[in-house]
Amino acid sequence: MTTQFSLDITPRFCETDALGHINNTVIPVWFEAGREPIFEIVNPGQDLTKWNMILAGFNITFAAPTFYGKTVTVKTHVSRIGNSSFVITQSCWQEGKKTAEAQTTMVHYNYKTEKSEPLSEQVKTQLAQLTGE
Repeated sequence: MTTQFSLDITPRFCETDALGHINNTVIPVWFEAGREPIFEIVNPGQDLTKWNMILAGFNITFAAPTFYGKTVTVKTHVSRIGNSSFVITQSCWQEGKKTAEAQTTMVHYNYKTEKSEPLSEQVKTQLAQLTGE
């Protein structure tokens, strides 16, 4: 059973800061790219006219610098599933070292009513297959 998604990223030179590290504003963008397979579960086809998720919160911790010129692996798994929300935990790894970790709370959301809606049992089942590390 697959418990997480992995995405390899090659840092670009333009993503570095004056100290030669990957800028701290870049890693959240990489984490968003790593969440796309989960978006596909909640909104198959990722049709923006039927978008049904909203990001309710995002917390990131930087553990070590991430550098240009070395592949980064973004690991993504679901760490909690609620009635209408779920938490995605992600980490960046470079040369076997964790450089950043984030938790993102996503809410199943109806933009017309501007209210959260319960996740379907089918979606919960698919998300549950992605729990753990």
